[in-house]
Amino acid sequence: MTTSLSDSFDNGGNPYYLHQSDNPGVVLVTQLLSNDNFHSWKRLMVLALSAKNKLRFVDGSIAAHDPSMVDQFNGWTRANNFVNSWILNSVSKDIVASLLYHISAAEMWKDLIDHFQQLNGPHLFQLKKRLCELV
Repeated sequence: MTTSLSDSFDNGGNPYYLHQSDNPGVVLVTQLLSNDNFHSWKRLMVLALSAKNKLRFVDGSIAAHDPSMVDQFNGWTRANNFVNSWILNSVSKDIVASLLYHISAAEMWKDLIDHFQQLNGPHLFQLKKRLCELV
């Protein structure tokens, strides 16, 4: 018995699989990303995306397929757009504008990490300085 490509997309273990209850309007985490909660928000999003088997879309290990591979490209595009929507629905309105035009969820995720880790740099320096003063 052979398995068709469309059957493989209907398998919950396949990262392209979308359950009938999944929709792009879903908010995966109750705590929207703001300028002061990146680390806790990121942890919640990683858990939620992992539970949906979509973490590989944000870590970049699933890249876009060649558009000439129509079924694979369409499957990637659809799942990637869901992940993009879930991220956009999980950030505050002032952050959404900076993310809207990313094509891949991996690009969007990297932009968030780069931005918020840079913002936290001075804060981390101050914390390390305080720790050294305690010793």
